[in-house]
Amino acid sequence: MGLISGLLTLPLAPVRGVTWVAGQLAEAADRELHDPALVRVRLAALNQEYENGHLSTEAFEREEDRLLYLLHGC
Repeated sequence: MGLISGLLTLPLAPVRGVTWVAGQLAEAADRELHDPALVRVRLAALNQEYENGHLSTEAFEREEDRLLYLLHGC
């Protein structure tokens, strides 16, 4: 980037910085969401919540389907 273009685009630097940070956060969230080990941990916690009576059967099945999709359907 040349001196002139650098000076002309300087006001956009904060926007580029925020965009980069947002992209990094999105990538980290995506990695965490689709990490098989973490999905299995969430499935185990879901089963424990259901067994303790904290979840209805409908809520359990809905969340279990979502987690199994993340684990196998990605």
